[in-house]
Amino acid sequence: MCIGYSTTKLQSVITIKDIAKVAGVSHTTVSRALRADSRITPDTTERVLRLADEMGYVPNSIAQSLNAKRTYTIGMLVTSVADPVVMDFMEGAEGIAQERGYCIFLSTSRNDPAREFNVVDTFQRRRVDGVILVAPRTGDKCRLALERIQVPMVLLDSEEVNDTHPAVNVDNVGGASLAVAHLLQWGHRRIGYIGATDRRLTNVKRLSGYTKTLEQAGIQLDPTWIINPEADDDLQRGRLGLGQCLAAGVTAIFCYNDQIAISVLNSCYHKGISVPQQLSIVGFDDIRLASYVNPPLTTVRQPLQEMGRTAMKMVLGLIDKAQVKNEMLDCELVERASVAPPCTV
Repeated sequence: MCIGYSTTKLQSVITIKDIAKVAGVSHTTVSRALRADSRITPDTTERVLRLADEMGYVPNSIAQSLNAKRTYTIGMLVTSVADPVVMDFMEGAEGIAQERGYCIFLSTSRNDPAREFNVVDTFQRRRVDGVILVAPRTGDKCRLALERIQVPMVLLDSEEVNDTHPAVNVDNVGGASLAVAHLLQWGHRRIGYIGATDRRLTNVKRLSGYTKTLEQAGIQLDPTWIINPEADDDLQRGRLGLGQCLAAGVTAIFCYNDQIAISVLNSCYHKGISVPQQLSIVGFDDIRLASYVNPPLTTVRQPLQEMGRTAMKMVLGLIDKAQVKNEMLDCELVERASVAPPCTV
């Protein structure tokens, strides 16, 4: 069947009025059919949608935003896109956003309060419909600016305590306990911990899981086993922490995250220390690189993409005026090849 529109028209921007002319209906009818309005019959809706597809109609997102009083944009503030954990958060969140017709406006804070404040100002000018704060460590000025936006907000991997906004987190205490219990099962009794002072509250939780598990096993904790290196990044923490752990005589190390653990592995290689024959190492996160290092890293897996998906579902639920609650997701231990019985030599 030949449809009565010209090839010249196909080469220009197709509008609702163009579809209405071909369909023989009003442009209001076309507009409603494209929105699946129940006032339009199924047959008419089907015909309008088919014509829109064949004619190459592209919806005007600005006009849609004005009509719906939404921009279909979610602001996402992260510390750094270089963090592999953030990358997985993003992948999970973006999948849900696309399903619902939303896009993510991503910006980084780089742990700079002034930059955070500017990002929030940009969110407001862009009129985002909601905000997801990833690993938020916002100052008072930034927090006040966020409150002024008056849009739904969800915290992901939060450092906040008693916050009024819904949050998605993992059981950091339980995850750390899994790591230490695994080392205990392999026969280790002198287990070190390398922490991260830039994530103070999460570090406290993982350290708590570490200490409680040792205490429950009847092991007297030596304070020299706990290392919180003053460093600018995780690679430095790993290098500095290894030296202090070796001086403390540990046979295994539980690291705050995989990046620290991978740095420890690399430092062991350069020092001629065999892993796991001479030193066992466990990380936390299960970033993608963890399975590719030598030896592959035993670690505690956070459901990173699921956390991103959950946060996006929550903020979209809040936009739709639904009730949401805080979510605490479980971790699981991933056994690879970086753990063995303690060296007896």
